[in-house]
Amino acid sequence: MTTSANHSLKKRLIWHILTFQVLLLVAVIAGFMALLIRADLGGMILDAGSASIAASSVEVGPDQKLKLKDTPELRAMHAETPGFWFVVRNERGETVQSGPVPDAYRSIGEHLDRVTFADIRDGMAPYMLSAIARVVETETGTYTVLTGGGRLWSASFAVFFLTNLLLLPIVLILVLIPAFAIPIIVRRAFASLAEVADHAKSIDVDRRGARLPDGRVPGEVRPLVEAVNGALQRLDEGYERRQRFIMDAAHELRTPVAILQTRLEGMDFGPLRSRLLVDTARIAGVAEQLLDLERIDRDSAHFAPIDLVTLCRDVAADLAPLALSAGCDISFTHGPDQVSTRGDAGALERAVTNLVRNAIEHAGGLISIHVERGGIIEVSDAGPGIPESERERIFEPFHRLQPRDHGAGLGLHLVSEIVSRHKGHISVVCAQTGGACFRMILPAA
Repeated sequence: MTTSANHSLKKRLIWHILTFQVLLLVAVIAGFMALLIRADLGGMILDAGSASIAASSVEVGPDQKLKLKDTPELRAMHAETPGFWFVVRNERGETVQSGPVPDAYRSIGEHLDRVTFADIRDGMAPYMLSAIARVVETETGTYTVLTGGGRLWSASFAVFFLTNLLLLPIVLILVLIPAFAIPIIVRRAFASLAEVADHAKSIDVDRRGARLPDGRVPGEVRPLVEAVNGALQRLDEGYERRQRFIMDAAHELRTPVAILQTRLEGMDFGPLRSRLLVDTARIAGVAEQLLDLERIDRDSAHFAPIDLVTLCRDVAADLAPLALSAGCDISFTHGPDQVSTRGDAGALERAVTNLVRNAIEHAGGLISIHVERGGIIEVSDAGPGIPESERERIFEPFHRLQPRDHGAGLGLHLVSEIVSRHKGHISVVCAQTGGACFRMILPAA
């Protein structure tokens, strides 16, 4: 499980709310039950099943008169509670009774048609006056039953038991519904934060000026969003100051370097003159590369269709004399006759030129330029190659494989920036000749 999942605020809120709700329900139910147990509801309640047993023991005889029949349930009731009694009345006013009906209830049987429900509790032992009245439907008809002397329950226990039966589904509903509803509510509450997170993922150095939206974020999170936007504003300002410094420094370097180069060219020929001219050319190259990086960042030229085959053929032709003077050979091959993309032709030409110049300076031997469909340009050499651990770092600015290697370490970074500006990708793989192969992949037109 990831760290973000372990520290998910959304999950913590959901579990804390559900836990609090369950604990609150448990506390309320426990308090209510304790109140029922301590309350003196008084008396004993007759088991309501007695009415059904009494009604099932009545049948209609051949003379259409009510009569009693011996049923297993009735025998079991008499065996358990010998004092069991009942009075049954049908819709025609006929009555039948069984057992020792108390004197207090003998006259009630004549008026059972006016009673539909009754629960009478006797507050004194042996609770012989506890009775119930129910309307019971059976196969032989509908009867009003008055019965007593059966199984007795404590009134508190009966209320406690019935309350549990009623509260159980209510508790389940109060727990299950929030269990589904609370995640939805929390998810909707965090929807604006998800939008902010998605927007934050799109912020990069090439799209400065972007800010996190704060219109729909909760008030508790707004200070954080505003703080992040303030940090982005300060980063943009710092980046702009750095870019202006690089631009100004590169421009300021060009004039004294040009003057120095002119004076050196006027010196007498010799090893010192040649070495100083090489060093001056390196300084001039660094200044130009810095200006190239700035132009890439600020250039808003409209991209146009480009034929990569023609572009790479021109680069190979232009650099062939330089390669020959350095003891290298350049070969150019391509797949289809035309491979199209959209971009800045000058920037892409500088990128391929830098890759070839890098191969001339560091590898030597045969340098191959190959263009393939899919916007693929490969520049490979026969040199010692690049260690796999360095293949990502070589595109960092001012990074060099060897500390004393000549060059400023900006050429490959410039190539990476140009490819990134064109929404492409550059990588280093092993060439078939054993050296390094720089593979540029540009979007097809």
